[in-house]
Amino acid sequence: MLLEFLRLKRTYRNINRLRQIVNVFLKHGFGQIIEQINLHRVLPFRKRLKILSSRPTLGQAAAERLRIAFSELGPSFIKLAQILSSRPDLITATFADEFKKLQDEVPPFPFEEVRRIIKEEMGTEPDNLFNYIEPEPVAAASIAQVHHAVLKDGTPVVIKVQRPKIKELIETDITIMKAIASLLVRYIPETELFNPTGIVEEFARTVRKELDFTEEAKNMCRFRRNFAKHPDIYIPQLYPHLLSKRMIVMEKIEGVRIDDIEAITEMGIDRTELARKGVDAYFKMFLVDGFFHADPHPGNIFVMPDGRIGLVDFGIVGWLTPDIMESIAQALIALVKKDFDSLIDQYIALGLVTEEVDLETFKREFKADIIDFLIPLYDMTISEINIAKYLDTLMHMALKHKLKIPSDLLLLNKCMLILDNIGRALDPNFNFISVAEPYASRLIRSRFHPKRVYERMQKQMTDLSTIAVNTPKQMNMLLRKALKDELHLNMKLEGLERLIRDIDRSTNRIAFSIVVAAIILSSAILTLTGTGGTVFEIPLLGLIGFVVAFFMGFWLLISIIRSGRL
Repeated sequence: MLLEFLRLKRTYRNINRLRQIVNVFLKHGFGQIIEQINLHRVLPFRKRLKILSSRPTLGQAAAERLRIAFSELGPSFIKLAQILSSRPDLITATFADEFKKLQDEVPPFPFEEVRRIIKEEMGTEPDNLFNYIEPEPVAAASIAQVHHAVLKDGTPVVIKVQRPKIKELIETDITIMKAIASLLVRYIPETELFNPTGIVEEFARTVRKELDFTEEAKNMCRFRRNFAKHPDIYIPQLYPHLLSKRMIVMEKIEGVRIDDIEAITEMGIDRTELARKGVDAYFKMFLVDGFFHADPHPGNIFVMPDGRIGLVDFGIVGWLTPDIMESIAQALIALVKKDFDSLIDQYIALGLVTEEVDLETFKREFKADIIDFLIPLYDMTISEINIAKYLDTLMHMALKHKLKIPSDLLLLNKCMLILDNIGRALDPNFNFISVAEPYASRLIRSRFHPKRVYERMQKQMTDLSTIAVNTPKQMNMLLRKALKDELHLNMKLEGLERLIRDIDRSTNRIAFSIVVAAIILSSAILTLTGTGGTVFEIPLLGLIGFVVAFFMGFWLLISIIRSGRL
């Protein structure tokens, strides 16, 4: 155990950061977990004693305490919580709902740092590139902050600059998160159901993309191409000569936030038409382009004076394959036509049903649940249907039946919830489904286009020819191995690793108990023989032995009690 701890310490770039993380979790009542995964070893002895007395804050559930802890731990953990808020399939709906409360707002960093980073990235003084940079940031988030500026030719622009040393901090935290995830799986096997290692890997992949502003620039250029001829959507222009991994400069969009209803009304813009334009643009992304802006909160959507909608911040995007787009369209059509069997088939086609799920049982039980939920909706008007509640219930239904939901579909679900809220804020009677139906119908019709039919047939013929060529070779290889007695079957015994760990832990406790008993016996013999000096008429060596045995025995007892296995 000690060697493992020392190896763990060498993994961290900053042991002080690890201590900070452990202290925050300890402060918010997660002492038992800290002890179970042996992270209490990074703390001084006096703080370890606090773990024994640490208790959760009264009136606060575990999800709330974890959300507060993540907020205190800064950018990396805030980003992790925000990503997890859209993954109820991984962390349960309770934790996902709590993490949605986390805001990505932190104090701005000094303007001097902004100028220094611009000089480092561009290789020249900011004054040589810009006529003026507004010292006060427009927005400050966990990874970057935004400033208004004016180019040398008088063009108003927006500068997005990464926080100083944010990459180093996030990389350190990713390393620590990976180590903690491994320890959770090793010492608390129950956590494997939540796939902590997979969660950290998904977080690392997502946040590393956000840390590279050249990726955001590529996304922006793709959106600008997709909407080049669209009359209602505007994507700002990028300035490639002012681009680096830590800095991006784009055209400033003149307008107001889409949730500023009063300002939109004063501009004389039809709010109902505005809602239709916005949702129409997103369904184009979902069902035509297969590439969508996955962070459509009101701060990233602006209404321009001419009625167009401007989109900004392209750090988070989602991708949908043609097959997934087609399945989504089929599901929308099935929903309108009350074809529940087809709706369930689309869930299966989307790959949501894992191999562990019994298909027939799933179809029967899921159909019963979905009918109970959907039938009442058909007696309601569009304005009475709460799309957000509808999508949320479908998500909970999927979790109940242990469906595996791809991250891009969860991003799409999150986008639709936000868009529904924005649409209803602009127009309480906004018809969300009616905007989607033409795109879904068009996509279904395109399925039978001669070109699409030919492409599918070509793909199937390629697959069949591959199978025909490879099958004899594979059968020959299998027979050769069988004849040479080289055919092996890999078997995995579920729960064996946990049994070994439990036996190892029990053995350690027994050995620890024997050592304590030996110390007590030795101390008793020293006391009876009266060897050495005395304290309170008790031989000193015997007294020391009794004290040591007392603390060791007390520590062992507490460890057993905290494990919940007396």
